Amino acid sequence: MYFLCYNHNISPGQANKDLNDLLEKKLIRKHSEEVLKMNDKPPSIQEWKDLYEAAIQFKKMKCWDWMWDTDIFGVQNPLTGEIGYCCVMGGAGEHFALAVYQGSEGLYGYLTLQSGKNHPSLEDILSLQKCLMASFEDRKYLQKEDFQLIKKFGLKFSGPDSWPLFRSYQPGCYPWYLTGEEARYLTLCLWQTIDVSLRFKDNSEMLTPSTGNRYLVRVPKKDKTGLSWRDVWMEPLPLQKGEIIVEPIDTIRLEKIKRRIPYRQGVWEVDYFYYPSPIKEKEERPFYPYITLWIDQHSGFILSHHLAKPAECMSEFQKNFFKLAENRKMLPQEIWVKKEETFKLLEPIASELGINLRRVRKLKMLEDAQASMRKFTAGENRDVI
Repeated sequence: MYFLCYNHNISPGQANKDLNDLLEKKLIRKHSEEVLKMNDKPPSIQEWKDLYEAAIQFKKMKCWDWMWDTDIFGVQNPLTGEIGYCCVMGGAGEHFALAVYQGSEGLYGYLTLQSGKNHPSLEDILSLQKCLMASFEDRKYLQKEDFQLIKKFGLKFSGPDSWPLFRSYQPGCYPWYLTGEEARYLTLCLWQTIDVSLRFKDNSEMLTPSTGNRYLVRVPKKDKTGLSWRDVWMEPLPLQKGEIIVEPIDTIRLEKIKRRIPYRQGVWEVDYFYYPSPIKEKEERPFYPYITLWIDQHSGFILSHHLAKPAECMSEFQKNFFKLAENRKMLPQEIWVKKEETFKLLEPIASELGINLRRVRKLKMLEDAQASMRKFTAGENRDVI
């Protein structure tokens, strides 16, 4: 648990400096002690060769000349059975790529980002993207590891939008290098995209379902020669949303706060969101921690902030509220929140303490502090790669 209570004249800039201290001294250390090691091994030399070969052939096809990023189809993973929903990018003449949105969660993220919101927020991008991507970039966007592979295989690329780049996108994480399993699956998706795109070129209606919310899916079957593929129309599995688990209230602590803080005054705003600076420890995948901000609505001052990994943010929410009340020796008349999750986490406590809990569309003072924080970190962010 990482928690800091501020005096009345704290500024967003100073808050960020304190946050960075926490990131460096505490959160990274805790992450290094608790993070789970990635189970899958990195791709073998042969798997990398196969992936580059498939990507080069995909680029030669230039299927973005006749497909748009709304022409979605699925490829079933022969190892896990999960459906990846393939999206060919580049029809508008920029960002040439194949994105494979993984499962119903990945498809939901894609559809949400495509639903008409012209400028998705950082929160949208970080929380919704779950995909594997093979893209073709300018040379400057590649990292040392990418160049080492290209050199090892004796490949030659030049010019803009020509250099293959393979990355895995997971909610709350920094884009990262592929595992062996991801590389094998992305290779299959590239070849299946070539197959589907050639048929789509001759029949642009082939991906249009006759009824319902269905997608054409390429389904594999093992045979003596390897894998054979067939077309099947399938409806995506229902999206499994995580359940909000409200921790039991510490009644002893609650009664002490009731006795010691009898009065209620003012309005507090609270929300949590991704801190816009990723954390990286050794060879582990970088991740974005959640930050919870508590703001006094009248003054705009930050009452406290709390940094944690996303899973811990929820479980520690009530404890952090208690600590804030104890440190400040005051309670508000009202608490304003935006998210349903925040409302459910605070509702039992607010009810017991006689605090009016309101769910609103906009938290002006908190959003101002959030914007200031992002501006500050944009100037100080260092490359985590």
